[in-house]
Amino acid sequence: MTNAVNSLDWRDVEPKVDVDEAEYKRLLGFPPGHRLEGRSRELADWARDWYAKHGHPWIFAHGAASLEIGGDTLRVNGAEFASRRLREQLGEAEARHAALVAVSAGPECEAHARELWQDEKPDEYFFLEIFGSAVVEHLILQTGARLCAWADDRKLAVLPHYSPGYSGWEMSDQGRLLSLLRNGRGFPSPLEALDSGMLRPKKSLIALFGLTDRLDLARSLVGLVPCENCSYAPCQYRRAPFRRHQPQLEDVRRLQPAESAGGSFALTRDARYSVNTRALHKWAEQRLELTFKPDGGVEAMFHYEGTTCSNLGRPLQYDYRVTLAPPGLGYRILGAECAPAPNDTGHAHQCEHLNRGVAFAASVASEKPLLNEPLEGVLAWKRSNSPAGCYCEASSRAHKWGLVYEVIHYALSRRETAFAK
Repeated sequence: MTNAVNSLDWRDVEPKVDVDEAEYKRLLGFPPGHRLEGRSRELADWARDWYAKHGHPWIFAHGAASLEIGGDTLRVNGAEFASRRLREQLGEAEARHAALVAVSAGPECEAHARELWQDEKPDEYFFLEIFGSAVVEHLILQTGARLCAWADDRKLAVLPHYSPGYSGWEMSDQGRLLSLLRNGRGFPSPLEALDSGMLRPKKSLIALFGLTDRLDLARSLVGLVPCENCSYAPCQYRRAPFRRHQPQLEDVRRLQPAESAGGSFALTRDARYSVNTRALHKWAEQRLELTFKPDGGVEAMFHYEGTTCSNLGRPLQYDYRVTLAPPGLGYRILGAECAPAPNDTGHAHQCEHLNRGVAFAASVASEKPLLNEPLEGVLAWKRSNSPAGCYCEASSRAHKWGLVYEVIHYALSRRETAFAK
């Protein structure tokens, strides 16, 4: 049977995409039975038609050479993963094999949605973003159904898929799982895992399907009947009715209106910033990366580029990492870090670094302005205008922190405004 699983090697660059209307409406946030009419009907049809003309979805699946479950460890092709929940699920079903899968809606949908946002077309942006998510869900369900057909001929049962980022499996394992799947093979279009664990393009998913020859266990153990998690209507191998949705790796709630607990906006709209909004817009697009957590919290990473004020104006780069509470808590600043970018060398040529060395680096790292205060506080923060490129002066460092917070505020408030229309 091991040889049969190893021979599993699929590459489909033209999978049929027929997103179920009910699934699309669910992701859009409409209640069951809701009928799309008027503008929402127009936008839903437009997004579907646009993707049919321009989207390039694909499916990639490969059988794992080995699956080892023992004690507190789970190894796939020799690589160890720390998901207790996945380990227990596979162990309960006595799974001995696994299929590794990647699906993607392609980069086109994401790229065009970004253009729509920049062109201040939030409605079109929202519907196309959500349709891209619906395509990914459709592709993984379609892949599961095809695996069921393949496994049925080999007297195997397919367990529900699981992905890094699901409950009990750290997002940071995305890169390792992706490397196992790729293993020198070329994907139909580029797919990479960022340091944060997010995939690029984001309208993609990688997953592990367990395979077991214990059909009795797969049917009897609660939660291990994949049919109950699968809404793929055309499937010919359904053993149980669909009951519940599999968890979503991409939380589409982050694309929906972000409001505070009291129902009002968490951030001031049309705020007065210390710099012009054109600059903020550019920095938000080019230097800011936002990751939305399931609870509504936000991880923000801002990449700063400047030069030293002496020593021939050497370029330097710093990374800012900011952790924010959910909008209902006013995006309270829970964490703030500033450090030289991993490959930067320019910071070592700043005058204060040459004079104070480690003590200077410690000063930069220790400064966490507005910590534990709402992000809105940046609008009232009185700080001197000190736009020097280097970090030698405290006023210059405060100036940069203010810009970072304003860029984040601008990006999040624009998001709130977009979904209020």
